[in-house]
Amino acid sequence: MTQTQQTPRAPDLSRWETGTREITWALPGQGDFEALAQLDGLAQLKAIEEGLMPPPPVMSLIDVCGFRTDLGAVEVDMQAQSFHYNPLGMVHGGMISTILDTAAACAVHSTLAVGEGYTSLDLNVKFLRAVRVETGLVTAVGTVLNRGRRTALAQAELRDQAGKLLAHATSSCMIFS
Repeated sequence: MTQTQQTPRAPDLSRWETGTREITWALPGQGDFEALAQLDGLAQLKAIEEGLMPPPPVMSLIDVCGFRTDLGAVEVDMQAQSFHYNPLGMVHGGMISTILDTAAACAVHSTLAVGEGYTSLDLNVKFLRAVRVETGLVTAVGTVLNRGRRTALAQAELRDQAGKLLAHATSSCMIFS
């Protein structure tokens, strides 16, 4: 059976004021992965934080502007920008979910021993306040609530510069060797 799908056309934006954005990212697969594999999770994240390893491309895509790590905790900064917007004139929930997922999952990553890996099992997000350009810099703080042998539970909070809680997430991760 053959199914034909039409290729979606780009919207005609000629009648609207537009903006442009250039995204540059480090291509995956660079760096000394043999050396990285000999590090625990916190040291791996510190290598990204300190510029010894390239950050994952998604951090360039959403325009992460700050990344700080500690054992069981990670902070991720993002400046709310118009290219993050949904049709309702606020930052899209997918962008908020992405930064919360990054903070929660990286908090779990920071607890990994040499040779361990993990994957997210779920992400549950509660959106509490609208995030707009005027909100400015937002920070997601991820922390590990419980780290077992095979699973971990983490949370992340997204706050504005005044400390107002904008969104909250919980995430379960599976840990493997």
